Amino acid sequence: MGFIPPKETKMLSGDSCGFSQFPTFGLKAWKNSFYFDFSMTYIGAGMICPHLVNISLLLGAVLSWGVMWPLIGGLKGEWFPATLPESSMKSLNGYKVFISIALILGDGLYNFLKILFFTARNIHAKVKNSNRKTSPDNQKQLPNDLHRNELFNRESIPIWVACAGYTFFSVISVIVIPQMFPELKWYYVVVAYILAPSLSFCNAYGAGLTDMNMAYNYGKVALFVLAALSGKENGVVAGLVGCGLIKSIVSISSDLMHDFKTGHLTLTSPRSMLLSQAIGTAIGCIVAPLTFFLFYKAFDLGNPDGEYKAPYALIYRNMAILGVQGFSALPQYCLQLCYGFFSFAIAANLLRDFTPKNIGKWIPIPMAMAVPFLVGAYFAIDMCVGSLAVFAWHKLNRKKASLMVPAVASGLICGDGLWLLPSSILALFKARPPICMTFLATT
Repeated sequence: MGFIPPKETKMLSGDSCGFSQFPTFGLKAWKNSFYFDFSMTYIGAGMICPHLVNISLLLGAVLSWGVMWPLIGGLKGEWFPATLPESSMKSLNGYKVFISIALILGDGLYNFLKILFFTARNIHAKVKNSNRKTSPDNQKQLPNDLHRNELFNRESIPIWVACAGYTFFSVISVIVIPQMFPELKWYYVVVAYILAPSLSFCNAYGAGLTDMNMAYNYGKVALFVLAALSGKENGVVAGLVGCGLIKSIVSISSDLMHDFKTGHLTLTSPRSMLLSQAIGTAIGCIVAPLTFFLFYKAFDLGNPDGEYKAPYALIYRNMAILGVQGFSALPQYCLQLCYGFFSFAIAANLLRDFTPKNIGKWIPIPMAMAVPFLVGAYFAIDMCVGSLAVFAWHKLNRKKASLMVPAVASGLICGDGLWLLPSSILALFKARPPICMTFLATT
């Protein structure tokens, strides 16, 4: 750490100042995103997430930023032109994005097919058992369960309300969405709303069986299909809008199922829950855009070198480009690497499901590994610090740790999140710290 000349002060001010850029493991590791940035949000998230998730994140960070990107970066001029900037999709950034996409798609496709299989099998079993006489043992229910069922069914929501509401909002969407995004033709919106109820049922049923919301994977399928059908001129925007449309419709089905299940357990009226959902959605239509634009104006969103990289925006955009351009969008040898990591994601899931539990519990999660491939290693280190704190706490006092870890983690996340509002206001007024601390090599 040393004196910064006045000419360099402006260049080093802002997000690169202070302990958020502390070179914990040295300057060379810091340049490859290996450092501890003192983010209480990530530490709190690491305390809540299972140890396997945090270990998978760290494994993905070491594999990508510790091994692969330095090696591929050293092949500049051989695998990709040396004149291209690193942010180009034909340069090192293309490997980062598409290999992470391969991991996400492999993991998502496996779980998507797995959920569909369990859903179909359980529906078949339900239909088969409904034709049989129910045994007396199956007719026995606890008094509390009978009371809950009676109260929940007493105020059930008529089917005509759902049909009328769905039709009304479908018509609005068919009219408004093509006006907002001319690249997505109105007949694509119609087809999306025709297919959405069956997809929503599958997602809600699968989420009830496995507690996994697969809406993002349904959206990815729609993204590729619409991007390919819309052609090169309109495919990217049409694919992204169609992906968001399908994902939103399918996701809300599983969310509502969870909410109504909670209402069933807490003896809450389904109608009051639906009304509360409608009021909350109406308020969200006002609050969410205002919050987004406050954040958008205050911070440099989407900057690959900034604090808020918005990595999934880049991933979904390049999925749409892949759907439009095909494999020509990939840099040299990237397709072969994508095949390998896609196969790895499938193999890892197969091993987790078909090996004994004492072995399967150590298999890394491909979806978690994929995120640091693009974002960097720093947040994986933060989450592993949270995981290490939980591990040590359980060793010292298991009973107290089980009670206090969720509260401590929530406090860290909420405290860090509350600072975003004053931070956004300060950023809007272009407030900057008067001094900057940074770290430089001594040679």
